[in-house]
Amino acid sequence: MEDLLQSSSTSIIYILALLICIFIYYLGRSVTKSESKTCTAPQAGGALPIIGHLPLFGGKKLLFETLCTMAEKYGPAFTIKMGSNRVLVLSSWEMAKECFTEHDKSFSDRPLVTASRLLGYDGAMFGFAPYGPYWREMRKIVTIHLLSNHRIDLLKHIRASENIIRDFINLFGVPVISDSIPALWWWDIHGYKKKMKETAQKLDQLIGEWLEEHKQRRLLGKDGEEELDFMDVMLRVLQENPIASFDTDTIIKSTVLNLLAGSDSIMVAITWILSLMLNNPQVLKKAQDELDNKIGRNRQVEESDIKDLVYLQAIVKESLRLSSPSAVIFPRAAMKDCTLSTGYHIPAGTKLMINIWKIMHDENLWPDPYSFQPERFLCSSHKDIDVRGQHYELLPFGSGRRSCPGISLSLNVMHLILAALLHSFEITTPSNEPVDMTKSIGLTNVKATPLEVLLIPRLNCVL
Repeated sequence: MEDLLQSSSTSIIYILALLICIFIYYLGRSVTKSESKTCTAPQAGGALPIIGHLPLFGGKKLLFETLCTMAEKYGPAFTIKMGSNRVLVLSSWEMAKECFTEHDKSFSDRPLVTASRLLGYDGAMFGFAPYGPYWREMRKIVTIHLLSNHRIDLLKHIRASENIIRDFINLFGVPVISDSIPALWWWDIHGYKKKMKETAQKLDQLIGEWLEEHKQRRLLGKDGEEELDFMDVMLRVLQENPIASFDTDTIIKSTVLNLLAGSDSIMVAITWILSLMLNNPQVLKKAQDELDNKIGRNRQVEESDIKDLVYLQAIVKESLRLSSPSAVIFPRAAMKDCTLSTGYHIPAGTKLMINIWKIMHDENLWPDPYSFQPERFLCSSHKDIDVRGQHYELLPFGSGRRSCPGISLSLNVMHLILAALLHSFEITTPSNEPVDMTKSIGLTNVKATPLEVLLIPRLNCVL
């Protein structure tokens, strides 16, 4: 009798398993038929169950290099699976333009990744915050009150802690497995989460001390004096118009981090510009000749001189094209379904990556794309191309409503620093060997090895 019951139980289990398999099969067919009614971008091959294409991005190749290789095989638009996340990868300026114009609002969201939570005060860093009222209000404050009047005097307070800042920048760009497979939230592979928490604690203490100094000055009645830096401005603005999403301290601290990331990108860009010129000494000499002709050697460069330094501006454009601090626009997320002009249907929740490195090295747009030729921006075909997000073949600062809000300030700083350096000094390398142009992995494309130069004064005036 027991054998009969056991046999019956086993049969029931087999029947249930068979019914489940049949249900899953027909459910899969139903989904496939539903999807076939809409055209979707091709999915790259090689995706594994659960983890998708994650193993393809775990080697020594940089993210943009792997995406470029895939684009050669699958075309300018394809999808990949990063764990449970569907990601649309675009490598075409036409498609980038469409996403940043017709579908700009649809792709204005940002996924809240582990780095944003652990390093960015749980999403308070406005540059990486999800789209919504908080992001809109913070972007307005930063654009109107901070970036428009050059009040980002950060480095005098922070320079002593450059190692912490560098850790922050590097960690913000590392992949965390739980961002792709949420069920693995407990697995801290490589110890990145632990490092993020430790770095966040150090940064919070550092910036908190600075913030407390500003608060004490206001309590002592010195807030009527001239505002010294952007933190004074933030304290005033948030006192007059509080924002409900986060407390004032969190908003200010997270904004400090956002602006630090931006200032780091400026220094990364200048490092690449100098490296490219040192490897192309004829360009460096031509830039110095322009400075001598326009300014002479009896005074220093002033901000008003930059508009006359046409070749210097071309150098900056070409450097940002060839070695942009950002090679892939930080992932955005589709807030609603949309359809591109190609017919590709993009479901809500799809992540978007735009491989601007691929676009800015497209030989159909840029003849001899791997050659450093500032002169290309002086000829008629590229003369009017700008880097401010309106010309989609050149997008070092992104485009659309999530583009870098500090474009103008960044360009002003880069032009002025570069002009002052080239005008004031002869610049060479200690070994007279070509500069190593290897990139390292991180939030920005940082030079893998430090740039070492020799500076020899060249002006007649006193610096």
